[in-house]
Amino acid sequence: MSARATHGSVSSEIHPLSYPDQNPSEAFDAAVEPPTAAAGVPAPELHSVSADLIVWDGAEIATARRYADASRATSTQRAYTSDWQRFTQWCAARGLETLPADPRVVAVFLAAEAAAGSAPMTIGRRLAAIGWMHRRAGLQPPQAREGAAAILEVVAGIRRSHGIAPVRKQAADADVLRDMLRAIPGEDLRSVRDRAVLAVGMAGAFRRSELVALRWSDLERVPEGLRITIRRGKTDQEGAGVTIAIPEGRRIRPKALLEDWLAQGGISEGFLFRRLSAAGMVTSFPMSDRSIARLVQARAAAAGYGEADFAGHSLRAGFLTAAARSGASVFKMREVSRHKSMQVLADYVRDAELFRDHAGDGFL
Repeated sequence: MSARATHGSVSSEIHPLSYPDQNPSEAFDAAVEPPTAAAGVPAPELHSVSADLIVWDGAEIATARRYADASRATSTQRAYTSDWQRFTQWCAARGLETLPADPRVVAVFLAAEAAAGSAPMTIGRRLAAIGWMHRRAGLQPPQAREGAAAILEVVAGIRRSHGIAPVRKQAADADVLRDMLRAIPGEDLRSVRDRAVLAVGMAGAFRRSELVALRWSDLERVPEGLRITIRRGKTDQEGAGVTIAIPEGRRIRPKALLEDWLAQGGISEGFLFRRLSAAGMVTSFPMSDRSIARLVQARAAAAGYGEADFAGHSLRAGFLTAAARSGASVFKMREVSRHKSMQVLADYVRDAELFRDHAGDGFL
């Protein structure tokens, strides 16, 4: 059963201790160059370099490497690099080899991480990072080698001992979002931009990465509101694209707030949501996914909510929570949220209806 937070929480559709399937494109780097080492961490040695590659064109190899890197999102690569650095430092302190890593060493490392307080989801990601780095170096991941049973046993014990419930964050539903919007004073560019980010982010049930990737050319104005094309998403890694509708709105008014930002920011091409300079001027660079999370937390705190209770995913969870409360079907919710799993949406609906026609209403 996948770890999944429901109403008022951050949803995770990936099992926290799953093993990602091997991606064949990662073999490019295995034959060309070791992964970039983090500061203070030795780069892994190559174990399968073909002499034939010496005559290959450098530009072609670089192109292959870029495509191999594209098999994982930038945020995932960043997390894996950090996890790998942690593992290599742990091994270096004990004189243990990292590439190839003995499955028993990996099992002990994961147990040490659990004992130090790392959540099961974090431990699962560390294991995935170790496997990813091995594949990049042309090596079989420890969790796929003989002796991997040690890893499986430790992982099962961690799940049983510590549980797999994710960290829950509050959903920025319609009421919360209105409070946040009202707490943003002024008509300066930052205030205008932040109101648009919050309103559009919630109205489109956007993930942070999707929100910051939106471009002016992805917009289509229609009498009913907006049609927005999402070129690529978490469940659409190959970029087939999908178009969602955002109504004009009477309370949140996402279209009006977005139009205000585009007009005042002078945006008629490029990225929709831009970074602002220290002087408060619009740049050509998109906001980062991390800046979306910080924006949500800061604006929630300004509205009187606990900053630590919110995250970037609160906007997406807020739409689903509000939609479920208003009686929307899971099919209409899915048109906006683009979930692969209907169970995730069903959980939102179930949570919204926990007290509706309760079996105990007649006698409690």
